[in-house]
Amino acid sequence: METQRFEEQLQSLPDKPGVYLMKDDGGNILYVGKAANLRHRVRSYFGPDVNQSLKLSQMMQRVGDFEFIVTASEQEALILECTLIKRHRPRYNVRLKDDKNYPYLKINLNEDWPRVYITRRIEQDGARYFGPYASAKSVRKVLDLLMRLFPYRSCTKNITGTDPRPCLDYHMNRCLGPCIGEVSKEEYDETIRQVILFLEGKQTEVVSDLRRQMEEAAEKLNFERAAVLRDHLRAIERVLESQTVVSTTRGDEDVVAFAQDKTEACVEIFYVRGGKVIGREHFVLEGTRDEAPGQIMASFIKQFYSSATFIPPEILLQAAPEELPVLEEWLQTRRGKKVKLQVPRRGEKRKLVQLVAQNAEQDLQQLRLKWLADRGKTSAAMEELQEQLNLPRLPKRIECYDISDIRGTSAVGSMVVFENGRPKSAHYRRFKIKTVASADDYAMMQEVLRRRFKRGVGAPTKSGRKESEGGKTEAWGITPDLVLIDGGQGHLNAALEVMRELEVIDFVPVASLAKEKEEVFLPDMSESVILPRDSQALYLLQRVRDEAHRFALSYHQKLRQTRAISSAIDAVPGIGPKRKRALLRKFGSLKAIKEAPVDDIAAVVGMTRSLAEKVKEYL
Repeated sequence: METQRFEEQLQSLPDKPGVYLMKDDGGNILYVGKAANLRHRVRSYFGPDVNQSLKLSQMMQRVGDFEFIVTASEQEALILECTLIKRHRPRYNVRLKDDKNYPYLKINLNEDWPRVYITRRIEQDGARYFGPYASAKSVRKVLDLLMRLFPYRSCTKNITGTDPRPCLDYHMNRCLGPCIGEVSKEEYDETIRQVILFLEGKQTEVVSDLRRQMEEAAEKLNFERAAVLRDHLRAIERVLESQTVVSTTRGDEDVVAFAQDKTEACVEIFYVRGGKVIGREHFVLEGTRDEAPGQIMASFIKQFYSSATFIPPEILLQAAPEELPVLEEWLQTRRGKKVKLQVPRRGEKRKLVQLVAQNAEQDLQQLRLKWLADRGKTSAAMEELQEQLNLPRLPKRIECYDISDIRGTSAVGSMVVFENGRPKSAHYRRFKIKTVASADDYAMMQEVLRRRFKRGVGAPTKSGRKESEGGKTEAWGITPDLVLIDGGQGHLNAALEVMRELEVIDFVPVASLAKEKEEVFLPDMSESVILPRDSQALYLLQRVRDEAHRFALSYHQKLRQTRAISSAIDAVPGIGPKRKRALLRKFGSLKAIKEAPVDDIAAVVGMTRSLAEKVKEYL
């Protein structure tokens, strides 16, 4: 990119807050940003010494023009930035996935007999809106719960009170029967008020109202009405029992955390009302590659709370967002009262944030599995891989290898297998490094590959079935369509040396995937292959590589823990190999042995009380 041609535009930038738009030569918006000072912020993109990330560097290579909009304040710039991101969805911005279609629950209070229904538009019409929810499935789940708990009407008919007979919902005590005149307007409005309180998280107030109404009905000898109210009361109490108490205070707060992979992030939000978790949602953020946690958190807060129907007085966060004071001021303006953004460092709030982060990680894993289960996407990914890497056949079976160690200690290797784009865990293998004493990743990788391919594979047959020379059909005997190495050019060269040595190089394609720039290295090619960042092929390679890394790391951690336990027990006089194995089988970890009572240790086969006391003393 030639910065000289922008010099005149850069000179004209004002020292005022505003929004800037980076565009390509075709006028397409690549990025939308806000600035407290447009002159300083925009010029920083074009500076010669700027330390740009890979993502930013790629964007600036495509920039052909930029424009800016001056605003009266930084807060106005924030609002405009959020609006433009939602409207244009620029490729290089962090953005909520499908945020234009998030559903809400709507209660139109201007109707005589209000209903509760799903909508995807918020209007200034005096109605009450609740949301946004992450998906139609999520909002339907809430709607089904409300219909079981509260007897409001779900039909769309014109209510006159003169219908000859009610629908089935009335006979099931799921509707008060306004169509036949069975309920007054005041009584029905009270039910709608309880629905609103429930959605606001004020369930205890709903319980109190229902209990009062039930007692009044009983005092008036209206036992049938009292029985119906009792059943609704019990149903709500069962829902309340399932809600987790997370705070001794009765405050309202949202708890936000996320898990991130190479291309996207999964943000989890817990809704805490009155000290209880009343609901949770997860949202997917796109364009998070190379973004810092603070930027991801700030982007989510701006885009989510710009359309949220309720903002609590406190929001607990996993990471401090960029421009925190500006965000707090903006949220306060939207709420009408003070809003505090807090990153807890200790105590119960910190534990709650960690719990939300764990849920985000689980949801991200489920999204990955959902992607892998999509046969259309995985088929497209394999076809794209074959074309981009010039493979001789479709990579239906991919084997990936990784090494995990700390300065050569407890070194292990992993082999994971994906067939037709999905993990085949029955064919996973682990290797404890035996011949390499130093921290030599290349030599360790060679040992793993040598041990794997010495087991035997054979050239593909005409029928496409791949077996070893001995006719093996088990995991070791199946020839992979692609061997993927976690690493760069050096790792690939080390792997190729072994493949030539074992004479499998002619029919086993090999490639390596380097983490930093996600470059794919191939044999006999001086330059790496850069797959498009949004390609299905790259996504599949990343999934395979990340799974190999996870599998190797878990084995490495297990060996380190076992070694730590063994070395500590070895120091205890009188404890030999047999007793050590018995203790490890019984307790499983050093911490468990330390915390176990002397009597429990003495009860282990081969142990005595005096030995148990020595173990406790030494540990």
